[in-house]
Amino acid sequence: MNMRTKLVVAFFFLLFCLAGCDNINLFKANKVTKGQKSVPVAPVVKGTIIARVNNAPITLTDLNQEVEAYNSVVPATNPEAKITTHDQKVNYLKEEMVKRELLYQEALARGLDRKEEIVQALEKTKQQLLVMELVRQEADKIDVSAKEIEDYYNQYKDQLKDPEKRQLREIVVTTEQEAKDVLVQLLQGADFATLARERSKSASAKNGGDLGFLEPGKKSPQFDAVVFSDTLEVGKVSNIFKGADGYYIVKLEAKSGGKQKSLSDLWEDIKRGLIFVKQQKRIEDLITKLSRESKLEVYEGEVK
Repeated sequence: MNMRTKLVVAFFFLLFCLAGCDNINLFKANKVTKGQKSVPVAPVVKGTIIARVNNAPITLTDLNQEVEAYNSVVPATNPEAKITTHDQKVNYLKEEMVKRELLYQEALARGLDRKEEIVQALEKTKQQLLVMELVRQEADKIDVSAKEIEDYYNQYKDQLKDPEKRQLREIVVTTEQEAKDVLVQLLQGADFATLARERSKSASAKNGGDLGFLEPGKKSPQFDAVVFSDTLEVGKVSNIFKGADGYYIVKLEAKSGGKQKSLSDLWEDIKRGLIFVKQQKRIEDLITKLSRESKLEVYEGEVK
């Protein structure tokens, strides 16, 4: 494991472990003396102790949390890099956790935890973790009822269809008169692809005007208004319409998608979306309440 990888992994398992620690005071450890050095002692030890470093315990829970965090950031393309065996766990314990604890204790012995920038960084991390925990607790109080999910589906089901795609051909000419001439030939039975190759000035001309399958929004609003109209049937050609590049005639070759999704298909997606919206509102309401009850001073003029 190279140094960069170790730093990335260390960052992730630090966040993972800190977020999961319910009973450990992260920022104020008791200490015992070893010679002239002070080393930390966890105020609460839970689980099986698997190592001690100058009397500071490392537990099986600590190891498993770090291994889980480490494995979670291993790329899926490199599964063999994950820690899965007993020997790999023991090696991680000795090479990573024990060595890190030794360095941590030495840093404490040198008083690095009292450096102003370290104190500020720890306080900032504490603030972020506490805010995250508060938001998590507030968010966990939110749920939605089956009726709310059903009401949302019934209100928006027309907008919850699979995107409709249409296979199209186009002929684009410079003048309206040219377009009228082409349309007459098409109505008389001329082959659309052949006329597109002969008359169209669009880049699609070389392919007989074939645009493949398009979704709404891929071209101009004027284009969508015509080609995605319910009045344009498969196998039929449109009337002439003006677009950005000239005068258009299109032919609808085929349709796909546009199928209405069932409530059961969308149930979990709708539920997640409604919960997210309600969670956001709960947090905003809490912030509004706290703002009303607090003295807030913002010195905009001092912002440089």
